Amino acid sequence: MKKLLMLSIGLLSSSYILAQDITDAVRYSMDEIQGTARFRAMSGAFGALGGDLSSININPASSAIFNNSEASLSLGLFNKKNDITYFNGQNSSSNSNVDLNQLGAAFVFKNVNSNSKWKKFSLSIAYDRSADFDDEWVANGTNTNSIDSYFLTYANNSDIQFSTLKLFPGENIEDAYADIGSLQNGYSIQQAFLGYWSGILDPENLDDDTNDDETNYISNVASGNFNQNYLYASNGYNGKLAFNFAADYDDKLFFGINLNSHFINYEKFTRLRETNTNSGSVVNNIGFENLLLTTGSGFSFQLGTIAKITNDFRVGLSYNSPTWYRISDELTQGINSNNADPEINYISSITNIYEEYKLQTPGKVTGSIAYIFGKNGLISFDYSVKDYTNSKFKPTTDVFFSSLNNQISNELTSSASYKLGGEYRYKQVSFRGGYHFEESPYKNNDFYGDLDGYSFGLGYNFGNFNLDLAYSQSQRDINHQLYNVGLTDTASVQSKYSDFILTLGFDI
Repeated sequence: MKKLLMLSIGLLSSSYILAQDITDAVRYSMDEIQGTARFRAMSGAFGALGGDLSSININPASSAIFNNSEASLSLGLFNKKNDITYFNGQNSSSNSNVDLNQLGAAFVFKNVNSNSKWKKFSLSIAYDRSADFDDEWVANGTNTNSIDSYFLTYANNSDIQFSTLKLFPGENIEDAYADIGSLQNGYSIQQAFLGYWSGILDPENLDDDTNDDETNYISNVASGNFNQNYLYASNGYNGKLAFNFAADYDDKLFFGINLNSHFINYEKFTRLRETNTNSGSVVNNIGFENLLLTTGSGFSFQLGTIAKITNDFRVGLSYNSPTWYRISDELTQGINSNNADPEINYISSITNIYEEYKLQTPGKVTGSIAYIFGKNGLISFDYSVKDYTNSKFKPTTDVFFSSLNNQISNELTSSASYKLGGEYRYKQVSFRGGYHFEESPYKNNDFYGDLDGYSFGLGYNFGNFNLDLAYSQSQRDINHQLYNVGLTDTASVQSKYSDFILTLGFDI
């Protein structure tokens, strides 16, 4: 009967019950193309240059700059170093991984009609990794706020009757937890359920036999100091596959279009361990785990043009449409304490699979200039603007998504990025360097800071193929909020990103 009741309630209401937040919109809106070694060594300032397979992802007209068909393959060694401060505790972590971050080919077709001003056109396919989610760090510190505030907030702010948290005769904890997930407000009720069966909270009138309608809850954790250990571990990537067409008009104007397919594969694991020796506390140790798996696919398009003002001076302009994603989430939770029901451990065998939802990320406009010093070298500059307030969770008619979209409009802002790159050639050797800066997408950049960094690299042209190597480093400071409600304290994370890229390019 309980299962049928919950199912009927769920069918009468929206089922978007997982607590997405602004950080999800920002995470999937970032597009830091890792690219080829040449691209990376010049900090990605290729919007007016073209002639590089990763530049196609900045300006689709780039492939029309190629004189011959080319292909390239890039491998990267990526490292992220974090310095973490959480109240009186400090930690450091470092994570490295090796990945294929770029693969592509451009096929150039020259017009045999010498009287036509359409000199050539190109067809390209280019894969680039646009975000790397691999990360792991630990925050340790002594807090005066307990994880009990997380469960109490859900229990007391959601008008949850105690009868909803009880088990029927013969029902086990894991079945009840799974059934609750079918309710409209299922995620919130599940958190209150975890708080109750882990022994962290109780209804205010626990000893009253007529307390089924009780909606007020109290904590079994006494106030004082709490030793907290918070583990954050994530992995995955955001990839982009561009199908490109570009054309060359009179060797002066270059036009291009991309049709892009996007892929999300993201896994995040968090674990909080908390202990206390507070007088009168029934609960003295708590463990709370969350494993989130996210997969998604999306589509976007790009339009771009490059103009040769003179043989040496070029300008470029490109437009990236929003990316329209379809995303699916799965969540597994685990909890325990010294006051928990013994069967609470079985909760971790239940995976919540949520209804697919949509996310629209913001579009971007990029303006570029470049000056080429004959065969000796070049200098290039890109300026991009992306308005993160245009991020939207859909359907917008959903009450939760509507509220979240309003929060996005209030807390996010427009972000500009600047990329400067240069190259000097000496015979077959090229020396490269660059600088990049990206503003925070948040109005409060103390929460999520600006990104800035530098890069340099070398290349050697063997004739029919080239070998390039690049090193890039950047840094950003983030105040990572542990949970959305209750325990909203933040860990200060100073992140430094370093990567080595090796590219093999060759004529085809």
